[in-house]
Amino acid sequence: MAVQYIDQTDISNKKVLLRVDFNVTLTKDFQIADDYRIKQSLETIEHLLRRNNTIILVSHLDRPEKRDPKYSLKPVVERLKEYLPNTNIELINDFLTEKNKIKHQKEPTIYVLENIRFYKGESNNDPGFSKKLAELADVYVNDAFGVSHRVNASTVGVTEYLPSYGGLLLKKEIETINKYVFTEKHKPFTAILGGAKISTKIMLIDKLLEISDYLLIGGGIANTFLSAQGLKIGKSLYEYDFVETARKILFKSAKTRTAIILPEDVVLGFPDDSKTAGEVVKIEQIKPTETRSILDIGPETKAKFGSIIMQSKTIVWNGPVGYIENPNYRQGTDFIYYSICENTPAVTIVGGGDTLAAISKKEYLDKIDHISTGGGAMLEFIEKGSLPGISALGF
Repeated sequence: MAVQYIDQTDISNKKVLLRVDFNVTLTKDFQIADDYRIKQSLETIEHLLRRNNTIILVSHLDRPEKRDPKYSLKPVVERLKEYLPNTNIELINDFLTEKNKIKHQKEPTIYVLENIRFYKGESNNDPGFSKKLAELADVYVNDAFGVSHRVNASTVGVTEYLPSYGGLLLKKEIETINKYVFTEKHKPFTAILGGAKISTKIMLIDKLLEISDYLLIGGGIANTFLSAQGLKIGKSLYEYDFVETARKILFKSAKTRTAIILPEDVVLGFPDDSKTAGEVVKIEQIKPTETRSILDIGPETKAKFGSIIMQSKTIVWNGPVGYIENPNYRQGTDFIYYSICENTPAVTIVGGGDTLAAISKKEYLDKIDHISTGGGAMLEFIEKGSLPGISALGF
């Protein structure tokens, strides 16, 4: 079903419940380390403000199990004030008890509801909670592509009670992926997958075997595939329960035109040791008694990945290929980033929270055609062609 976006209708003088994804990266002292997601939704916010709307902004931050001041959206409010200095912006600590403040507001204002995951009704998509949320507004707008794969009260439940539309960032995400992954993708098409777990990406990998020419795999995901080939991986992170699944995927890829490319050499080390650089070894040279872990791809693997990236015409990248929390093991991920940036003729789409954190301070970001605010959402959209939060907007 078609989504109607806010630039295709007139939303003026309304109270707008706006779902955004301001799940920003925080430092160890809980300050904003990267505000890319905030900046990406400013276009939607400013569009609504120009039309004299009051905005009730809804977002989550991290995964708190209960109300916790460490995960307050106060830093987000302060950053918003920097970007919108002429707008009244106020944090609502508990919308259930402060709803009258919003109800009787007459001047255009941005109310930021405190972390929506402080409420159990959010993740449970509780109808009663959804209705209370919807009672705050006249209209609902979803601009949170990054959480549209979640069946939550603020992404799906509220659409049962309010006229619902897509925001400008949501529109950009959907149209870009539809155009360059499904409609006009140019060959060779290369997908790069990193991160820790294969279990969350099995169906996606199946889909990529249908549409891509090359699938480059690194990170913990690669370790599970290497184990499936009978190779030793030391104390590396992998998923034992999915080794057989990985084996079946490798067998399937042999029957398709998609080549799965795994690391040939790696960097071994100890995750918490930031003083000692790791050792480069060939995969087949890892001994059964090895006590170190695979923490990055090696130079031969980088060369092979780089060669494929440079000949590609469409590139989708999700997930770091090394343990980027330790600076010693960021080189592989950095290499992939710079290789993608160098291939300027290719259409490049990059997404995922960890990936964004890895590249956010880099130069040449303008060389990337589209940096998605969604990680799991982007992958699920590629896999299924839609998401629950998007389908809920359909007319």
